[in-house]
Amino acid sequence: MACPPELEESLVWKLTDLGLHRHAVQHAPETPDRKQLLLWLPQPEWPEAERQQLLASLEPLAEPFGLPLPQGHWDDVADEDWSLSWKQHWQPDPVGEGLLILPAWLEVPPEHGERLVIRMDPGSAFGTGSHPTTRLCLEALEKAPPVGALVADLGCGSGVLGLAALGLGATAVVAADTDSLAVRATGDNRELNGRPADLLKVSLGSVEALQHLLEGRRADLLLCNILAPVIEALAPGFEALVAPEGRALLSGLLVDQAPRLEQVLGDLGWRVSARGSQGRWGLLEIQRR
Repeated sequence: MACPPELEESLVWKLTDLGLHRHAVQHAPETPDRKQLLLWLPQPEWPEAERQQLLASLEPLAEPFGLPLPQGHWDDVADEDWSLSWKQHWQPDPVGEGLLILPAWLEVPPEHGERLVIRMDPGSAFGTGSHPTTRLCLEALEKAPPVGALVADLGCGSGVLGLAALGLGATAVVAADTDSLAVRATGDNRELNGRPADLLKVSLGSVEALQHLLEGRRADLLLCNILAPVIEALAPGFEALVAPEGRALLSGLLVDQAPRLEQVLGDLGWRVSARGSQGRWGLLEIQRR
């Protein structure tokens, strides 16, 4: 089915929550905003009635955006092919001027040989880099590389942002997520990229987990790509995580959610130093007043 950017994160989350990991979001390099969601299911276990019920369970995800769920269709795939065919739909994904998100089993294309490669295992479905909010964060990191910085990643998902930060010059990254699968995915992707565990430490938890990993220090840069209500709830803890001269990149929010979040952050002593957007999704860079 077609996968509008507004729905991508929610659809991927829901499928993963249902235990349906054999899925992929693909797009042609020249049309990154025209994406398709593909899902592979074993037919004997998923007769037509079950598949229709699955689609019905996805419909509420579109309601907050005032969108209908795109029409989907099913195709038969040979038994011997279906369990691996989902991998064929993952392609190298250039981001910004010099980053490349690369599925773990692919070689670096010659035309992207000069880019910083971040290898990912998309099977975990935690933020491979294709969602607009992840791209916003990656592009912001690239524009202001965290050279020599201590970076904290709150809600690390796949670890893609922390891995990018290391590749762009950060001295160390500490990361945390409340989902144990995300913690595992970050660890797995850290190994895929040959990064030592002491350079990218990851723990289960939230603000307190990051404080423990920071060992009394505060980060030069905080990354927080979650959702606006969660950012709002966590914001009182940012002061304990970010150094006085540090900054934070916040995404996962809709553009129309930004004004309220800016007000909340302002009341806590933060100012917005930069804004970004892709479609309906936004990013805020904040610093201490």
